[in-house]
Amino acid sequence: MQINKYERGLKDKVALVTGAATRNGQAICERLAEEGAIVIIADIVSSSYELELMKESNIITKHYVVDVTDIPSVDSMINEIIAAYGRIDILVHNIGIYEEEPFELLTFQQWNQMLQITLNSLFICTQAVLPIMKKNSFGRIITMSSDTVWLGTPYLTHYVTAKMGVIGFTRSLAGEVGRYGVTINTITMGLTATQRQEKQSPLSSSLLEHIIPNQAVIRSDEPEDIANVVAFLALPASGIISGQTINVDGGVARH
Repeated sequence: MQINKYERGLKDKVALVTGAATRNGQAICERLAEEGAIVIIADIVSSSYELELMKESNIITKHYVVDVTDIPSVDSMINEIIAAYGRIDILVHNIGIYEEEPFELLTFQQWNQMLQITLNSLFICTQAVLPIMKKNSFGRIITMSSDTVWLGTPYLTHYVTAKMGVIGFTRSLAGEVGRYGVTINTITMGLTATQRQEKQSPLSSSLLEHIIPNQAVIRSDEPEDIANVVAFLALPASGIISGQTINVDGGVARH
């Protein structure tokens, strides 16, 4: 498969976005669709406000309701996509959960669930898409981390550990797959982009009060900011960039 490294846009590229039933996921899907990608999503959620908007706007081509921590379910989904399109060009792994808990109150169940949802799902989905990407000599894998790994945010030991694991995974795998035309990069998002709860905890509210004034860019980061970087990393023209961690947090983690 001949790839023009200066090709613009994502016309007819097949993009699989996991964890898309969120505001961040919606923005990513919209941006990829704007670039011409065929957008397929996978989420354990069967319905959400964001999903309905994407379906009404014909942004997504297919929605799989799937547990991405379950190997047989993921393999079945990937095989079906390949049978229909012959390839998967882009994987945006947007899976993750956010939970605050003092370490001494943290249960092993909470710890294990965080690692399973964040890291096990990344392992399973990436291993499932790699063979077709290598066969086609093209692939873009984009993972999601958090700037809390640089800030050492308290009460997030399990979350920060898992998100740092995403960075290690990304850096290591890049060295294995680059020769096949496959790149993998991660985005560290700010708290304001990842924590969009209607009722924020006292910790989150306190952090938000202090984060934005200390940013280089004095405004809240938005899902569209993340989506623009995802689209850039997905482009054929970005093929020299791999194994990198890109902070999209207004510059709060610049020190």
